[in-house]
Amino acid sequence: MTGETLLDIRDLAVRFAARTVVHGVDVQVARGETVALVGESGSGKSLTARAVLGLLPAGATATGSIRLDDTEIIGATDDDLRPLRGTRAAMVFQEPQTALNPVRRIGSQIIEALRAHRPIGRAQARARAIELLDLVDIPEPDKRVDWYPHQLSGGQKQRVVIALALSGDPDLLIADEPTTALDVTVQAEILRLLQDLQRRNNTAILFITHNLGVVAAIADRVVVMRAGEVVETQPVRELFANPRAEYTRELLAAVPGLPEDAAESVTSVPASPGESREPVTEPEPVLRIRDLSVVYRRHGKQFQALRDVSLTLAPREVVGLVGESGSGKSTLGRTALGLVPAAAGEVVLQGVPLTGLSQRELRGLRKHVALVHQDVTASLDPRRTLEDSIGEPLRVHRVASGALLRAKVGGLLESVRLPRDYATRRPGELSGGQRQRVALARALALAPRLLVADEPTSALDVSVQARVLELFADLRAEYGFACLFISHDLAVVHQVADRVLVLREGRMVESGPVETVFRAPNAEYTRRLLDAVPAPDPARSRPAEDVSARVPLVSGARG
Repeated sequence: MTGETLLDIRDLAVRFAARTVVHGVDVQVARGETVALVGESGSGKSLTARAVLGLLPAGATATGSIRLDDTEIIGATDDDLRPLRGTRAAMVFQEPQTALNPVRRIGSQIIEALRAHRPIGRAQARARAIELLDLVDIPEPDKRVDWYPHQLSGGQKQRVVIALALSGDPDLLIADEPTTALDVTVQAEILRLLQDLQRRNNTAILFITHNLGVVAAIADRVVVMRAGEVVETQPVRELFANPRAEYTRELLAAVPGLPEDAAESVTSVPASPGESREPVTEPEPVLRIRDLSVVYRRHGKQFQALRDVSLTLAPREVVGLVGESGSGKSTLGRTALGLVPAAAGEVVLQGVPLTGLSQRELRGLRKHVALVHQDVTASLDPRRTLEDSIGEPLRVHRVASGALLRAKVGGLLESVRLPRDYATRRPGELSGGQRQRVALARALALAPRLLVADEPTSALDVSVQARVLELFADLRAEYGFACLFISHDLAVVHQVADRVLVLREGRMVESGPVETVFRAPNAEYTRRLLDAVPAPDPARSRPAEDVSARVPLVSGARG
């Protein structure tokens, strides 16, 4: 570490009652430096970061030392810490939807933060709020300052959260998984933005993430945590080239990657839009979609979500659906399940056209399809046992009840590598990876022929993700289902899919075998998606674009 130390954490321990969850953690961050905290869920990353601001959850106590410049945080009162929060150190939270008040305009929320930090008039605060929105690249900031959060995209909401964090010109920015739920291109923009702000203001960044590609792209040093302890601290290049701890080597080995020549080699025959030229060996596709268009009608207005999309899915085949938010990926998956009606075109599931089917006929057909939701926690009733949740499809379709149902649920739990006695547990008693396994077990209850998996690994740590993807491959071999795999993580799609379909603003721009499309993309949009993926290797990570010429310096910022 070089430069003046801004944050110095020594021998930090965090306890809940008699249980210690963070043990003797040491972390130092210099001015202008980015330090990444990495590790699985439960490793203590977020607790360590929250302790810096004195924001530990109720019942938690911290011991040791945390010095922010010349101020000791451990033992300080809320009255002592309140002036520091937002001005000396600020936090960018993982989920902007919960960090922003949905019933207040974004400008009023920034104005409130500005006036809390310093004496400033409302008109001056509004001008400053517009300046901050411009700094974080919100289009038309003078207009969108009066918008509500729901009027912004996910990436724009995250930019607003960053603007809020910057409102007090903090010396230290704590970013807690700020890009986890973002598309790869939006993620790249947020990383460039943070790097540019850091260069301009000499801001220190403590960056919490499970994405090692992001670590390779943005970090100067890396602190690896496991079970509340630091297992390794190294400069980023040394850590990726020569990890000392076995656990770090396991994390790096679990990272899915793209072909090293993806988006660079153009010598092979490019994939063409439309149907893949690969011959379909099976006599009857599980799913056939022709010239599909979907239109949403809301408040008297129409929005075309899909336009002239075609797709064929063979038995046991996995087709990856990729594209940015709003590209129509989830709409295509739900239309394939008969959950969203087609405005034009044809959807044929198991040889049966969905158009014109009654609800009863659709219900019978849905016995052979299943959906794995992106938000597993929200899709499982927290009040019901796992037996109730997994067995629900069996009861609804009158396949099993009583002892037979319990036996089938036990078998499903074992198929997803969970003990049978977990049937009596509730979702809140499980880890994120275990809940994802339960969602897979529920989806497989009726042995579906088609599985639609909507971002099934987006919120998982890299090692947990690797285990879930390995399980997915095993279950695919065991159950023989075909799958539409929706993801913004192109490396995951490369690992699991046979073919890939690229969507942009509801249109299909490219499709074909995944190796062909990723190694020699035909569409410029596909190239941009691939270029935006941070390589899990600092030596291969492209340097951030210098955007200093187009991002104005905030008045009063340190430089």
